[in-house]
Amino acid sequence: MTLNDIAAHRRSIRKYNGQPISREELETLIRFAQEAPSWKNMQTSRYHIVCSLETIAAARQCLGGSNPQKTENTAALIVTTFKHDIVGHTNGIPDNEGGNGWGWYDLGLQNAYLLLKAAEMNLDTLVIGIRHANQLRALLQIPEDETIGAVIAVGHRVEDAKRPPRKELDDIARFY
Repeated sequence: MTLNDIAAHRRSIRKYNGQPISREELETLIRFAQEAPSWKNMQTSRYHIVCSLETIAAARQCLGGSNPQKTENTAALIVTTFKHDIVGHTNGIPDNEGGNGWGWYDLGLQNAYLLLKAAEMNLDTLVIGIRHANQLRALLQIPEDETIGAVIAVGHRVEDAKRPPRKELDDIARFY
């Protein structure tokens, strides 16, 4: 499968069938995500992988909006974080106006790698930004020096999702 095929296949899935995923598969996702570039190779992204049914149920209650329903029967939840005040900082002082934004950037790159690897492995994902970070932090004992970015549901889809339309290239790109 080519990268184009993987990108074309990958969708945000909101209904899962409950089929389990092995620890080895989850480790493969994280190892691949680590291959993404990061500021000065600082590698501040962290992953809190929720794979026991009991903890998944508790973590789902820390999700906002309709996300607890959308993650029903998911095989795992991955809470992605980054250690703040490191990436984009020198001796605790921001290197430029991006500051901790570079930590978000690096985490986003790693999350994108994770999503693409999951699709290659025929695993489905949903990136969740509406969550109660403090509840997740308490439940999973996430250190205070980590900023919680997203929660990624991982599992096997019940049904296919349609590809949403994309904007025209002329609407998003300027060539000079």
